[in-house]
Amino acid sequence: MNLARALGSVGGLTLASRVLGLVRDSLFARFVGAGFASDAFLIAFRLPNMFRALFAEGAFSAAFIPMFNKRVAEEGGGLKAGLAFAEDALSVLLPVLLAMLLLLELLAWPVTWALSGGFSGASAAQFDFAVTLSRYTLPYLLLISLVSLLGGILNSLQKFWVNAAAPILLNLTLIAALLLFHDRDPLITARNQAIAVSVSGALQLAWLGWACWRSGVLLRLRWPRWTPEVKRLLALIGPAAAGAGAVQINLVISTALAASLLASGSVTYIYLADRLNQLPLGLVGIGLGTVLLPTLSRQLGGGNADAAMATQNRALELALLLTLPATVALIVCGVPIAAALYQHGKFTPADTVATAQALAAFSVGLPSYILVKVLTPGYYARHDTATPVRFATWSIGLNIAFNLALIVPLRHMGPPLATALSSTANVWLLYATLRKRGHFVADAQLKRRVWRLALAALAMGAVLWPLNAWLMPYTTGPALIRWGAMGVLVAAGMVLYGAAALAVRAFSLRDLKSLRR
Repeated sequence: MNLARALGSVGGLTLASRVLGLVRDSLFARFVGAGFASDAFLIAFRLPNMFRALFAEGAFSAAFIPMFNKRVAEEGGGLKAGLAFAEDALSVLLPVLLAMLLLLELLAWPVTWALSGGFSGASAAQFDFAVTLSRYTLPYLLLISLVSLLGGILNSLQKFWVNAAAPILLNLTLIAALLLFHDRDPLITARNQAIAVSVSGALQLAWLGWACWRSGVLLRLRWPRWTPEVKRLLALIGPAAAGAGAVQINLVISTALAASLLASGSVTYIYLADRLNQLPLGLVGIGLGTVLLPTLSRQLGGGNADAAMATQNRALELALLLTLPATVALIVCGVPIAAALYQHGKFTPADTVATAQALAAFSVGLPSYILVKVLTPGYYARHDTATPVRFATWSIGLNIAFNLALIVPLRHMGPPLATALSSTANVWLLYATLRKRGHFVADAQLKRRVWRLALAALAMGAVLWPLNAWLMPYTTGPALIRWGAMGVLVAAGMVLYGAAALAVRAFSLRDLKSLRR
């Protein structure tokens, strides 16, 4: 297997999915706006999304793929043995999912109330509409779980790109529904989006099923078989799901508080702001975390603690080099960014300002979101998984407490700021513990450059701030003009930050080449 090629194809498809996600959000804001209709759809999509993050995308794959590969690699086993295990898993998984789907459909009313707090000021008819949207999206829960099973098989067969392409179908389906089936009434458009969610699940399942068939994989339906391997699979899924569950519960609580205590549209402001906030996290934090863990593990396994220390120092330096300007830019230029992406059709200038405020609150914690990804491998590489989980649980408790304290006075800025503050606390706990154990000490180069990088980012922000008023008239025009304005803003920020960083000697061109390695 060519690992570089596999990573390149998966990374390219993931980037394509993120770009399409921005297009989808922009169209959603244009045709649905920010109000009860958009909030109702986002609440209806919360449970399937939560289940996907909790089970289908993470816990199931992490447990299933090693067991499938083990069965394939066993002497005399081969692919046939692996598929037999997959069929046993499917025989138990499918009836459980069908029963869960039926139960959730019957309990859609209390489930929707738990996720929304009943909505603030919603009438009985409006709440019934939200329940209907939940019933439309719930089949996605079943479908995406089956997609995860087939995707795990294809990943084990090194068909990585097929599974990586599946999320693109979700975005394309929702985009098509927005373009072809939008209506003047945002409630109808939101309803069509809810239907499109489940349609996308069916398309993803068909796509994975076709790819499995092309690869010679055909799973037969059997009566449920409670084999030792299936029991072990479920036993492995449990801890992984529990680890992810705390974060998902916190998201549910934040969303429910926003829906129940704040005006209509607040859930939408927070959602759209978070989508923008996730871009640098996905492009910088996850990439750094992915590279760091195997690198640190190899260095520590070879007894080279000094090299591991240097690697983590340079990773922190690189994270701050890329994150600090993104933080300042999202805080300072949130209004033109939100306007260019969202302020069209039913999305008003007031909605833009509210989204930019939520984005600024989220962005306060952007360095900490990414530093968590940099510091956590320092524990995992030393086979310590308990400490990061414990700190994450504490930060979740803080998040809930901050939510309750801030949501009323700060409205839609409360939940994002609570997330930022709790994440900062998590980073401090991770850093302080590594330092106390002697596993991380900031070297002279890192200490010298941190404040200079911060100064360069602030200088960039000071120059970008007056540009906002000049750019705003261009952010709501035709698409080419809007994207051109964003291009000017991004290019200006990069040039200003690079010049300021060089001026204060935060880095040199030689340093950039070294960090790139």
